[in-house]
Amino acid sequence: MIHKKQKQKTALFLVQVIVIIINTLLFAAVWYGYYKSRMWGNTFYGKGDVLVVALYFIIYTVMAKLYKGLALRISRISELIYSQCISILISNCIIYIVIMLLTRHVENILPLLLEMIMSCVLSTIWSIIANKLTNIIYRPSKVLLAYDNQYAYKNGRSIIDRLSWRFILAGEIKLTDIESWHKGAQVELQKFVNKLQETGADSVMLCGLASTQRNDIIKYCVEHDIKTYVRPNIGDFMISNAQVIQMANLPVMICERATPGLGYLFIKRLMDIVISLVGLIITSPILLITAILIKAYDGGPVFYKQVRLTKDGKKFSILKFRSMKVDAEKDGVARLSSQGDSRITPIGKVIRACRIDELPQMINILQGDLSCVGPRPERPEISEQYIKEMPEFSLRLQVKAGLTGYAQVYGKYNTEPYDKLQMDLMYISKLSIITDIKIIMATIKILFMPESTEGIEAGKTTAMNKEAMQEAAAAKEED
Repeated sequence: MIHKKQKQKTALFLVQVIVIIINTLLFAAVWYGYYKSRMWGNTFYGKGDVLVVALYFIIYTVMAKLYKGLALRISRISELIYSQCISILISNCIIYIVIMLLTRHVENILPLLLEMIMSCVLSTIWSIIANKLTNIIYRPSKVLLAYDNQYAYKNGRSIIDRLSWRFILAGEIKLTDIESWHKGAQVELQKFVNKLQETGADSVMLCGLASTQRNDIIKYCVEHDIKTYVRPNIGDFMISNAQVIQMANLPVMICERATPGLGYLFIKRLMDIVISLVGLIITSPILLITAILIKAYDGGPVFYKQVRLTKDGKKFSILKFRSMKVDAEKDGVARLSSQGDSRITPIGKVIRACRIDELPQMINILQGDLSCVGPRPERPEISEQYIKEMPEFSLRLQVKAGLTGYAQVYGKYNTEPYDKLQMDLMYISKLSIITDIKIIMATIKILFMPESTEGIEAGKTTAMNKEAMQEAAAAKEED
């Protein structure tokens, strides 16, 4: 089995390498065929030419991994194509800047544009073929879904259904409550094993289980070489980046509130200032045009201020372009925008779709109320509703709120609070400048994905599903 897995990984790696080699060779052809002759001198006897091509290879590989352009096992063909095109676009923009620095003047961009178009076409062909090859290399896995509440069941099914080409639902089992598991762990585990054997599943997905149940099952699955997919609980994110030390010759994990170092805080603040200043300068024409259009539409105010929460629950006024009617909340009820919301103006629909309404928040970043990266700030009224059903929601306030964040890149506007909290805690557990840079770069990808701004259901004021929240709370670790 191990030998088979190694063969599969090797075959998948070779499929991934093909597109990297193709696009690198295309750039090399453009460099040697046109841009090399524009260089002063002999570029270190040819070594400089190799370094430029190698630099493109590195940049493109990093971008392709960052934007999941190589994620063959979890991406649809359309997702692969989109990710590849974004990776190629960003890579070529960076390498064009490098070329101008090397040649010391503005270069003709047409050869690079032609190369980019050819790369996108060939990457599209590769995406189609690679997807089919991946389906041959990795046959769909027969998975047993184990859960202990309906909210967990819904999450598990959504993963399996969305990745239908990777999973075949072999069976489902609703595990007993944790008290019954404690009383007869061996008997309860045997029921799970019987179900596993009955369905013939070769993998397991665990959702919403308490740690005692989960650990017993994982131990069995690892011992019997059964792949296990686990939907983590809140506590898992709390300890995921815990410091491990030796105390009295025993390993001990230290879990504490997020305490980033001074070096990280200094660099992060410096990045915030530089990025927001550059961003305001570059987008100033867009800001001006948007302000004129909003004012011309109904004569109302251009900007919209709203109280939000940042680190340690501190309140601040967030600044946005007004995308709704002036009297959007005349009833005094705080609510998120819903699907087909009639309060959104025609101008508002456009600027929300392109995220232009968020651009004035760069002023909040300069003022120090926001950071470029961090959990998105919630309104106090909405946050209070979430906390009533899920007290752990306040854990998002360990760090400064951000213009973009992990939940914004990998979730949606209407992502349920429990799932959003998990993603925010994932970010908080891995605070680093590298993580921030990755999220900033990944944000570019979602700018043109309309589903990421999808509103909540009509008639609701928040993204919270009360029944789901109660079930999620009941699913917390009790041992």
